[in-house]
Order: sequence, then structure tokens, then C-alpha cells
Amino acid sequence: MSRIGRMPIPLPEGVNAAIQGRRVTVTGEKGSMTRDFHPDMEIMLEDGELNVRRPTDQRHHKELHGLTRSLLNNMVTGVHEGYQKQLEVRGVGYRVEMKGDGSLELQLGFSHPVHVTPPEGIEFEVADRTKIITVRGVDKELVGQVAADIRAWRPPEPYKGKGIRYVGEYVRQKAGKAGKIA
Repeated sequence: MSRIGRMPIPLPEGVNAAIQGRRVTVTGEKGSMTRDFHPDMEIMLEDGELNVRRPTDQRHHKELHGLTRSLLNNMVTGVHEGYQKQLEVRGVGYRVEMKGDGSLELQLGFSHPVHVTPPEGIEFEVADRTKIITVRGVDKELVGQVAADIRAWRPPEPYKGKGIRYVGEYVRQKAGKAGKIA
């Protein structure tokens, strides 16, 4: 059996799950998520726990077993605690500003500001004198994708480290030109 797939997913206090065929809806205090799963995987709600079973030991079913369990666990964690990613803006003249409608306006050294509107279920927060962006939501996949899209506007460059990076991300610095001695 799959070590990940066979582990039950306990539902925390205040989190409810509804299963209709291959569609699972998980509702909690942070929000609600719905996802369709592969029809071969059997998802059951027993004694306040979600369990995933596979029909055979074929490789395809083994792969789906662990994936289905991980996706369900991410849904339960998302509606109970939520997910967040933090981005750090570094560079002279680089800054971030929140607009009234919840969107971001980024000054990243381009001739124009970059506007980022949050998709449904995502919210932004700007802290630490306009240098730290926090992306929050219940969908782990969507939070990571939105953070990656923001970082893609100006990834950190290896010479001075300017750009947008994840908080705690290490950017390896290059020496620069060989003739230039600091």
C-alpha cells in the first residue's frame, strides 16, 4: 500500500466534508473548496476521517492513491488554517502599494507600474514599509501560482540581488566582471 495514500485524513473541529460521486466539497471557517477526483479512487467519510482506497495494485492506481490523499489533505488544511506565501521586494526604487480594490501596484524599474489583481479566493497584504507582500488563500495550488506570477515580473538577479524573491530564498551572488576589484 501507499504510505501516503493509506493514512486517514482527520477532519478538525468545524470542518465538514460532503461526497457526491467523485466530487468532494470541504467547508470550514476560512471558506469552501470543491474538487473532482479520478473515478477509480474511492473516497469515504468514516468516523470524522476521510479515507482513500484504490481498486487494484496497478502502478496507475498506486500513483493516483497518494495524489488523491494529498489533494484532499490540502483542501482540509486550506479551509481550516489557510495557506500563505511571502514575497520580498529588493532594489532601489522598487516598491509595492495596495490599492483600494485589493490589488497591488508594483514599481519594479519598468517605465510603467505593474498592476496585479487578485483572483477569486486570494487576498494580498503589504507590510514592512512596502517591501513584504503576503499572498493568502485556501487553495494551496492557487496561492503558489499567484506568488510565482508576481515573482516572475522581476526575478532576483545574481549580481546585486535586486528583484522579487520569496522570504528566506537564497540567491547566489556572482562576482561580476573580472577586471573590477572591489
